[in-house]
Amino acid sequence: MAREQFNLDGKIAVVAGASRGIGQAIACILGEYGAHVIALSRGADGCAETVEMIRSGGGSAEAQACHIGRMEGIERFFAWLDATHGRIDILVNNAAANPYYGHILDTDVASFEKTVEVNLRGYFFMCVYAGRRMKAQGGGAIVNVASVNGLSPGDKQGVYSVTKAGIVNMGKALARECGPLGIRVNTLVPGLTRTRFAQALHDDEAFMAKQLPHTPLGRAAAPDEMAAAVLYLVSDAASYTTGSSVVVDGGYLA
Repeated sequence: MAREQFNLDGKIAVVAGASRGIGQAIACILGEYGAHVIALSRGADGCAETVEMIRSGGGSAEAQACHIGRMEGIERFFAWLDATHGRIDILVNNAAANPYYGHILDTDVASFEKTVEVNLRGYFFMCVYAGRRMKAQGGGAIVNVASVNGLSPGDKQGVYSVTKAGIVNMGKALARECGPLGIRVNTLVPGLTRTRFAQALHDDEAFMAKQLPHTPLGRAAAPDEMAAAVLYLVSDAASYTTGSSVVVDGGYLA
């Protein structure tokens, strides 16, 4: 019975930012548990490895191009989805931008706009476009990937932290208004995770020397440790869970 609650057979799952790291791990675990996974990145070729990993494990997957920082990219993808699959049961927003790492007062306009376009506007309208379809079909599950920086701003990560805080509150707003429509919306709040996206942090010896002593488990996470939480949130095991921010940070915020 317990495993049946995690069964995603017949579900269409869209994972934005699925080319590597946390997004790739999420796509793989959803495929392992039966979902047909549509892996998104700015270029479809970027998700070829992810698709192959899912298929080699006996799962079903395909890759599509979708730059969520561009409205025309979102619109084009959902038009394709309507014509090809006609539904969406699961959306995971994991794509992210963090082009600037430095003092907040030195943030330039281009970096600010790029971060907001992907992390806020992109997430918001991916949820809106998916939510409209989920409403029409009677329900669905959405998970937005934020960061511990959304709850406690990270040094040298000012605008990124601001957008991640917005994602946390976005999840609550969507959950409140979409719950009556059968749509559950939750937020994953990862701590420091060993991904290429976070390489600048891992390469910053001063940052790591400060971070790890304040992490009770004493290490950074692996992407698979984030993916397991997402599997729970999109499955029937979490049928009474919405509007939650699930923190997976090794105890950093404790």
